[in-house]
Amino acid sequence: MQHDYDVLIAGGGLVGGSLALALENTPLRVGLIEALDDTGRLRAEAGQRALALSRGTCQILQSLGLWPDVKPQAMPIRHIHISERGRFGKTRLHADELGVEALGHVVVARHLEQALITRLRSSSRCQSLCPARVMGLRAGADGICVTLKHGHDDLNLTARLLVAADGGDSTVRRLLDIPRHSNEYGHTALVAEVATEKANDYTAYERFTATGPLALLPLTPHSSSVVWTLPHAEAEELRQESASVFNDRLQTAFGYWLGRLHLLDTPKAFALKLILTEQMTAERVVFIGNALHQLHPVAGQGFNLGLRDAAVLADHLATCQAFGEDPGHADCLTRYAAARQRDLQPVIRFTDGLARLFTRDWPALGVARSAAMTVLDCLPPAKRYLARQAMGYGVRF
Repeated sequence: MQHDYDVLIAGGGLVGGSLALALENTPLRVGLIEALDDTGRLRAEAGQRALALSRGTCQILQSLGLWPDVKPQAMPIRHIHISERGRFGKTRLHADELGVEALGHVVVARHLEQALITRLRSSSRCQSLCPARVMGLRAGADGICVTLKHGHDDLNLTARLLVAADGGDSTVRRLLDIPRHSNEYGHTALVAEVATEKANDYTAYERFTATGPLALLPLTPHSSSVVWTLPHAEAEELRQESASVFNDRLQTAFGYWLGRLHLLDTPKAFALKLILTEQMTAERVVFIGNALHQLHPVAGQGFNLGLRDAAVLADHLATCQAFGEDPGHADCLTRYAAARQRDLQPVIRFTDGLARLFTRDWPALGVARSAAMTVLDCLPPAKRYLARQAMGYGVRF
């Protein structure tokens, strides 16, 4: 049976678009379905968020040809400083001690989106279907039929495989009636940019407080992105306060590692949950990125994990193609899912465990955490393990 595409990707964001780009040098015919046109994507508020890119992620972007365009606008992370407010324990990681230039980089999402959009516009292998939305699905033994609303037109397309990269509220997941597992943390992340009196020296700070983790990620030598975890009610109350009150509260929580802090924009709020789609695959469908997993931001693993989904899937599909296999066949998808779990499960457990450990304000637990950070700072093998997690090398894939 002849299909319109070998692979249809629902969702042209950073993860779905990266998958399309990764498949560019294969014989696979790829279609990319995206609801927003390029202008709409670049204007979206999500483009303002700062992404902490692990070293492994930067290497994937290099393999996609995106890193040369992104690196000049990215801030290297050469040091990671982990501490707990009001306690003595600290752990510090340094790139030079590990023989690398940087542990990772921080980039504003819009810069990465612009580089990806530019590359996809010039792609001869990937056809963009935009603006378009998935309206219906019907999978069968030979392929999957996808009904789209493409502008004002209805389209019926067939493919051998549909990749769902369409975000946390995945339309594909809902149409297939696949349940998802959700754990509420009871916290909201406030995200903002601050100017800092002292230069950050390429340092990412993770500060654990009584209300939850507080991260400052370097954007420029004298500005950082704040990701501040607070209970829902406290976060909402703080959002209603003046900039001066927000500054004072933030200063008290973070301390004076970077001197005086000055709020540069209006804080944005994101409710925090662990959300996992209960199946990685369905008949001729595979889920990646936020359509599969949404994590707590405490370890900055969300986008990095999603990009690894795309990179591993691209390698897997290329191998299937090379051996003449049907990329949407159940055997092919089962092998991919089994291989991917070796990375997913440890990262999800690590991130969820950190979130729960550092959002419980029990005095005895606080003392134990502080002591553990002090011991960790003195144990090179343990620090190397933590650094591998931060660099995206915790699990080989």
